[in-house]
Amino acid sequence: MTVPDKYGLGPIKVKAIADGKVDMVAGLTGSGYSISGCSGGGGISKSTEGEEGGVEFTCGKGPAATINDAMSLTVVDIRDATAVLSIKPAG
Repeated sequence: MTVPDKYGLGPIKVKAIADGKVDMVAGLTGSGYSISGCSGGGGISKSTEGEEGGVEFTCGKGPAATINDAMSLTVVDIRDATAVLSIKPAG
């Protein structure tokens, strides 16, 4: 899923959906990275898009996570191997 450049991330790719959680990866396009409300945030050497540097994070259904103090990401629903995500500006 492509997100606006102002969020500091490249496209977000879902790696796995299991045990009520969604595992995602995204390349970094900004100079920093922060996340609250989901686990993860560790750097990876290459994202799935082939960009240098990236992050992996895992979110469960429920309250919104804030990424880079700019983006709100909510896992709205998880059913089997399908998840509904909501992304909007933070705040």
